[in-house]
Amino acid sequence: MPSVAIDTVVMLVFSAFVLGIGMLFARTGRNLKSFFAGGEAVPWFIGGLSLFMSFFSAGTFVAWGSIAYQHGWVAITIQWAMCVAAIITAIWLAPRWKATGVLTAAEFVKQRLGSTVQKLYIYTFLLVSLFVKGAVLYPVAKLVSVSLGYPLGACTVVLGLFMIAYTAVGGLWAVMVTDILQFVILTAAVVVVMPLALQATGGTAAFLEKVPDDFFAPLNGEYTGGFIVAFMLYNTFQIGGNWAFVQRYTSVESPGAARKVALLFAGLYLISPVIWMLPPMIYRTINPNLTGLDAENAYLLICRQVLPPGLLGLMLTGMYFSTSATANTTLNVVSAVVTNDIYKGLLNPAASDRRLMLVARLASWAFGLGMIGIALLVPAAGGMVNVVLTIGAITGGPLLAPPVWALFSRRLSGQATLLITLLSLGVNLGGKVLLPWASGLKLSRAEEYIVGVGLPVLLLLLHELWAARRGTVSPDYLRYSRERSAASQAANTLLPEVAAAERRETRQQNRFGLRVIAGALAFTSVLLFALSAIIATGRGLVAGMAMVILVLALIPWRTAAKLRSEAATTPKPHLA
Repeated sequence: MPSVAIDTVVMLVFSAFVLGIGMLFARTGRNLKSFFAGGEAVPWFIGGLSLFMSFFSAGTFVAWGSIAYQHGWVAITIQWAMCVAAIITAIWLAPRWKATGVLTAAEFVKQRLGSTVQKLYIYTFLLVSLFVKGAVLYPVAKLVSVSLGYPLGACTVVLGLFMIAYTAVGGLWAVMVTDILQFVILTAAVVVVMPLALQATGGTAAFLEKVPDDFFAPLNGEYTGGFIVAFMLYNTFQIGGNWAFVQRYTSVESPGAARKVALLFAGLYLISPVIWMLPPMIYRTINPNLTGLDAENAYLLICRQVLPPGLLGLMLTGMYFSTSATANTTLNVVSAVVTNDIYKGLLNPAASDRRLMLVARLASWAFGLGMIGIALLVPAAGGMVNVVLTIGAITGGPLLAPPVWALFSRRLSGQATLLITLLSLGVNLGGKVLLPWASGLKLSRAEEYIVGVGLPVLLLLLHELWAARRGTVSPDYLRYSRERSAASQAANTLLPEVAAAERRETRQQNRFGLRVIAGALAFTSVLLFALSAIIATGRGLVAGMAMVILVLALIPWRTAAKLRSEAATTPKPHLA
């Protein structure tokens, strides 16, 4: 069988398997809480892995891989800034989000800062997410197109439709199961790429001898110390305040579990950048002639050069699933915002669960189709690196900093939030668009992030100091406190039998999810064993990874068995 056919078959088999997982979870999403938050009892280690893979994407290979190829170690430094941001999130932000008791971050914005602020944030968030996730879909379509020879447009449409399908059907648990599965697949593939890439360049000594003199410098090119600090601050708000990632903190059972979610993310981002970024760095010594947008292909080219047929398909599958993880997380949370905060909150408060689930799935499809349209336009916008970093610099601080600030501040009001957000967005857009047009001056990447993140933080700090000097507390905060107190009292009056029934249903859903994860890992192990029997190189590595994955499958299986045992020993409440 030709190599392209083998790789295509591997991708199709895994894709069909993942779609089947989504169909399995179609019967678990009976209401908004189970569909969007996993019943608020998702195991923290699953939430942490899912958060990591939701943050991760094929864009990591294309964008950061391009930087690693051109500038070397600084690509790892950039990602270590995310690790620091996650530690800050774990200490202060993740537990706070869980303690709010909300289903979505948009719900907190409405409760704390008012419906006017919520509407502005909802519409801006939807627009920004559309562009960012469209940009994220583009690189994986490009990877598949270049490696297998299929048209880029067709790859974009087909892969995008598949992403939407299983998210719209299965909800949060379908997304998280896929996150875990593709984390394992991608790790297995990268572990195989590393030694084969070193072998292709002549070994470690040859690699170190061939690289440019500044290749291992922690800072390089336009990625200066100022950029790293600003990027770390930006990612603190991104990891700790992005609506898609907040969902991972609100879907676990306690503030302590939310902290563990962020800490696991931090640990993975301490180790993984070194593993992910070395292959494109190695490829610089094999082919130093890539320039411009061609540098985005560095990761793919090293994989295509060293991986045998079947394993390249496995690598592409991992890259695709990593992209689908981040895109599907956004699809799920956008669907949650549209359903819970727009349709239910503003248009039809009395809607039934059945109607809300229909709206949720339609919202996933509508947003996903828009995402495909944006992905088709990314090449005309200068490539993924330019699109994602520019949008982050312009919108990240103004949209993410005020809600995170509101988690701690008693003085921030909805009116001040509107003013700070709009002023910051205006200045950032002006610096990116109007300044170059009017004066010919162009901000560097570091300056974009310093202004983009620093300005809203400075304005928030000045407002806090001004309000503290006057001794005022925001009326919005006082209203929020009264409503939280009333909601807490109402929750305490919930009938014991109703609460117990909800806990049983949540436990049953989580047990089912864990068993599916175990089965998915076992299936992956079997496929890797099959590949190890037909590939020409790397057989031992692939077989070893297959065995490790098979052993790992026992962890979720045993956890599911533990939940079943706990359910069997828990007495059912008697109805009055």
